[in-house]
Amino acid sequence: MTGSTGARLAVAVWALTRVALLLCVTKVITLPGPDVTSDVSVIYHGWSEVLKTGTYPRSDVTWQYPPLAALAVLSPALLPFLDYASAFFVLAFVCDLLVLGLLLYAGRGDGRWPAGAWVWVAGVPLLGTTAYARYDVMVTAVAVAALLAGLRHPRVLGALAAVGALLKVWPALILAGTARGRATRWAWTAAAATAAGLLVVCTVAMPGALDFLGSQRDRGTEVESLGALVFHVARQFGWQGRVEFHYGSMEFMGPHVPLVSTLAVGLSVLAFGWLLLWRLRAREFGVSTPADAAFAAVLLFTTTSRVISPQYMLWLVGLAAVCLVFRDSRMVLPAGLVLVATGVTQWEFPLGFVHVVTSDATGVTLMFLRNGLLVAATLIACRRLWRQTVTGAAREGGPAARSGLDRATEPVAS
Repeated sequence: MTGSTGARLAVAVWALTRVALLLCVTKVITLPGPDVTSDVSVIYHGWSEVLKTGTYPRSDVTWQYPPLAALAVLSPALLPFLDYASAFFVLAFVCDLLVLGLLLYAGRGDGRWPAGAWVWVAGVPLLGTTAYARYDVMVTAVAVAALLAGLRHPRVLGALAAVGALLKVWPALILAGTARGRATRWAWTAAAATAAGLLVVCTVAMPGALDFLGSQRDRGTEVESLGALVFHVARQFGWQGRVEFHYGSMEFMGPHVPLVSTLAVGLSVLAFGWLLLWRLRAREFGVSTPADAAFAAVLLFTTTSRVISPQYMLWLVGLAAVCLVFRDSRMVLPAGLVLVATGVTQWEFPLGFVHVVTSDATGVTLMFLRNGLLVAATLIACRRLWRQTVTGAAREGGPAARSGLDRATEPVAS
């Protein structure tokens, strides 16, 4: 199969699956389980009405997002001829198409292949209607664009990473794998300057822009998280707790929940420590290292989080897709595990969410399977990143390898 034929096939499969998704979110086709589109038609729409008054939703504890999230929530106004929910789904579709186009374009040339585009084509429908019923597809599009632009333009990488971080925090992690030297200085400086400038604008423009910083202090352990497995099992032995809608998600409430939540935060701190150690020890930065490191970093913080909402899988699918643009990436197996975990995620939410909430045999099995796949993907991704950039470089015993980006931006001697 030629490259052009493969690209056309990917576009065709993408179109068929995305038309099916649009039919589902617009309720032309009705799926079993909770209506995931209510977040758009009720919650997002409600926030948009508040934002139009010139303030962030300060009295709503479910608003836990950085200030630029307001742009995503207000974006349906770009299509005034459609109702709010329909406009939102169309914009999600457009962002989905943008990611596909970026991956297909980046997958051409020496050392590249179309596997990244196929990961995206398959991963989004594996998540199901949740992919279009949350604004995470927009954030993922920014992160994918940032990583691919960073191959030649580190300042663009930094600026887009800052925009992504002010949409939903996690894209800040894509800066973890920038090559030492100019690439890191330019990218990180651009990110800091862009973030500072945007924060000033948002703070001046509307009150409540920084309220998100303290919005998740009282969050508990969400029923789909890794820590929740403790209570899913404890319920089988008479644990006297309950599940309640709390801070925008279904969380466990009761004895020992604060302890498990604290331990989850501790795991995230350890994850940050490992990432910092890797950054200090890494010596060989190849062309795929920024994407590989971003994928590993987001896996670490997603898996250890007190909350693993279904839409988080979209972040991992997008980053896995960027990794697999490069033939020398070592993330093929972790990417495959993430795809399987994404399919299981749709099975547990929305299709089988009642089983998860009640912690019956089906629900417990689904959560052990999905979270087990995430843990395996995280450990394998981190191990391979370490071996490729730390152990491998030490074994070769030579000077640190520089990425093609650094070589491309090195000034010519006069």
